[in-house]
Amino acid sequence: MTQNSSGELYALAHEHLPSDVAERWLGLLRPGIRLAAAGGDDAVVGQLGGEPRLPESVEWPVWEGQGALSFIASVDCAALPSGALDIPFPDSGTLAFFYYDGQLDDEEEAFVEVDAPETWAGARVVFIPAGAKASRRDTPHELEAYPHVPLAARVELTVAEPTHPQIQEALAPHATAFQEYEHPVCDEKFTDALWRYDEEAGHQLGGTPQSVQDPVELEVARAALGPGTDWHDPRLVDEMREWVLLAQFDTDDAADMMWGDGGCLYWLIRRDDLAERRFEKALFTWQCC
Repeated sequence: MTQNSSGELYALAHEHLPSDVAERWLGLLRPGIRLAAAGGDDAVVGQLGGEPRLPESVEWPVWEGQGALSFIASVDCAALPSGALDIPFPDSGTLAFFYYDGQLDDEEEAFVEVDAPETWAGARVVFIPAGAKASRRDTPHELEAYPHVPLAARVELTVAEPTHPQIQEALAPHATAFQEYEHPVCDEKFTDALWRYDEEAGHQLGGTPQSVQDPVELEVARAALGPGTDWHDPRLVDEMREWVLLAQFDTDDAADMMWGDGGCLYWLIRRDDLAERRFEKALFTWQCC
């Protein structure tokens, strides 16, 4: 569990941008905790797959009418780098993530979609407070558990596309939202270098979500305003600011996890709800190539 200096990202920015612009752009990036398979002497902060530890009072999450959710991952918040994030992430307790992955589908496939509130029960975050008595819970017999992969953590700056509001509003406040603008950060050589720097979404807590397609905050903001909200509604950017990444879990061969075609699962939550530990208000979305 080591602090990453993001030296490679610093070098990339200074190679492709004027020095003053590079420093300003780097200053706009947000810290995130990247998770990867633990090895050697790495401190374990969580797991992909395997069996979760749950209090007796917590029932295994179920999507009524569909079936039990699969256990995806958990993180021990006290084991994470202290004070690393710019959001009120828990400093103790355990977060466990469950998702209806289609194992129980018969003839029809049921998908959890952020723009379909009737499907939201297919993804759930369970928070186990520090000190709560929890024990290993067997996976329901009708499900096959994913292979157990211990996770280690490192702190990194998380990359945001130049057209992401957190970058665009600072560098080109009068530009059309989500569209390129006249600025060195929109130069093709720089954007290509960004893509090569971080081609995979990866597993992550906090920071800017590493979206596979358009910003996942935009999808969640639209769902929060109402699934019928026009994609050009001016309220969307303001609503996006309210939502922060809780966690994302990428396709992972070691855990035998494949989300669509190389996709990624995302849980987002309003900052105020995170501070008050209202994890039942988190929203889920997923993207694939």
